[in-house]
Order: sequence, then structure tokens, then C-alpha cells
Amino acid sequence: MIKVGIVGGTGYTGSELLRLLVRHDQVEVTAVTSRSVAGTEVAEFHPGLRGEIELAFSTPETARLTDCDLVFFATPNGTAMHEARALLDAGVRVIDLAADFRLQDLDVWQRWYGMTHAAPALVEEAVYGLPEINREAIAKARLVANPGCYPTAVTLGFLPLLEAEAVDATRLIADVKSGVSGAGRKPSTALLMAECGESFKAYSVGGHRHQPEICENLLRAVGVPVGLTFVPHLVPMVRGIEASLYATLERSELDLQSLFETRYRDEPFVDVLPAGSVLETRSVRGTNLCRLAVLEPQGAGVVVVQSVIDNLVKGAAGQAVQNMNLMFGYDEARGLALSAFVP
Repeated sequence: MIKVGIVGGTGYTGSELLRLLVRHDQVEVTAVTSRSVAGTEVAEFHPGLRGEIELAFSTPETARLTDCDLVFFATPNGTAMHEARALLDAGVRVIDLAADFRLQDLDVWQRWYGMTHAAPALVEEAVYGLPEINREAIAKARLVANPGCYPTAVTLGFLPLLEAEAVDATRLIADVKSGVSGAGRKPSTALLMAECGESFKAYSVGGHRHQPEICENLLRAVGVPVGLTFVPHLVPMVRGIEASLYATLERSELDLQSLFETRYRDEPFVDVLPAGSVLETRSVRGTNLCRLAVLEPQGAGVVVVQSVIDNLVKGAAGQAVQNMNLMFGYDEARGLALSAFVP
């Protein structure tokens, strides 16, 4: 049994972490922090947890986080980099669900996130927490950078093709759609139902900060720089990401279905659907699964990969729990046997 704390427990990822951790049989949640609602019962703020947790929110200063075995940061970008060092020095392991430790190139990070990094040495130590490419390193890590939601869906979709040198790595296209919870819980006019309901739009077409994360992932995994056009879209649903990925085929003799099935055969949270399948986000809603489908339409030399995840689970909290399991020697899937929310 391990003691776990959550810094930032009022947002969507914090809520999702709590939903998963209160049912994990090897976890005791001993601290949940929030400056804005300190003193409020967690189950009062998150009514879905009534009867499952008896803690009240505390401030980070009073939470006794150094008594934990692991602390999750479900905080805005720029928080964990100031607070992780003290925890690590106290022997506490850390998983950051924000972007503070995801990019190894600090110049790139600072350009995209608009601040000076406060802990460059920790960036060098941090392990990128995508188990499908980094499982052994995660198991030994003190500090894990939990991946972004878009990078998870896109990386897992392109990975088998690049590992097999099957496509032109310089001309990858990711056309990706996300539900509104991906923007977090902070109020925003653009996310009001009257603004985004019955509508569909692209955003950050000129550049999105998850693009360099995806490129660094793929370079790390296959050792080849990639050229990626990445266009995210906002769709009027709460949860889910659908990534339609396109690449020019360079090895026509490959059986693409077999390639994907073989690559992910032993991965507990990647499901390659049978040839000809059509994916939809509701098939993974509430689960830690990434579901994939691969096709070469009309045999025209362009590979199309569909990738769907729940942005709050495999794209955030579920993947963090998966990483926690690896770090403490538990079965990777422990506490993550989740069925989809349907309808």
C-alpha cells in the first residue's frame, strides 16, 4: 500500500485521478490540495466521490506531502517545476501531468510555454511517461513527465509506421479533434455551450505547443527527425480525441494490419481493431485505452491511421496511474480495468 498526494485536485484531471485512485486497492490518498477551496470536503466539491473519500482539501503548505510515497501534480504548466525538487529530496516520487518536464530542449520549451524553466536539472532526469516506448525507464524513475493528450494519440498512431521505416517521415499529417474538457476547467467564453455547441473549428493552425512534443517523442523512439503538420480542432463534446493521421507509404509490400497488430500485441492499453473497422470516441470514453485502425484507401500509397483516446484518461489521469503502477512494481493495469461509458 502506498500513500499518494494530489496537488491541484479541483480540475478535470485532478477529479479523474481521484475517481481512479479511490478504487485502487494499493493506494491510500492522504492529501489533496487546492488553495481556492482549502477546508472544503473533497466529496462536497466532487459529488461523484461521496462515500468514497473522507478527506478535505488542504493548502500545499499544510498537506504534509513529504509523508507521501508519490505526489501527482494536476496543476497548470509552470507549477511542478518550482515544487518537485523539495519532494524528490525528501524521497517522494513525482508524476507531473502538466508540461513542465516533457521537452528535453529547454529553448523549445521556453518558446512554446512563454516562461523561463526553473529546474533545468530535473528536465534532464525526468522520464517521459509513455509506457509503450519507455516502460523500463518509467519503472526506475523518480520523476515522470506524463504525456499530453494529443501527443499520446498521435505518437501511438504513427509509431509502428516509423519504426518499420514504412512511410516518408518528413511529411506526416495529424488532423486531430478534441472535446472541450481538453482545455481544462477554467471558465472561458469560447468554451460556453452557446459558443461551441453545434459548431466545429480548427485552432492554433499556425502552431500548437504539442507539436514539438510529438516530434521529440518520435525522434526519441525511432532516432529519425520527423516533419509534422499538426492541426487541432475543437468539437462540441465533453471527452475524447480522434486523430486522423496521414503518411506517404514507402514500403508497398508491408501488411499494415499485421504490422500494427504485432507492434501492440502485448500492450495492455492499445487495441488494434480488425481491418475495415471504423473508430469512434465513445468506444474509449472513460477508459485507459487507445484504439487504432489502419488502412491504405484505394491502395493509393497514403496510409490513414485512426487513433481514439479519452483525453482525461489515457490522455492524462489514467496514463498517470499506469505510470504509478510501473514505478511501484504493480501490474501495469491495476486499477484500470475500465469499461467505456456508453451511451
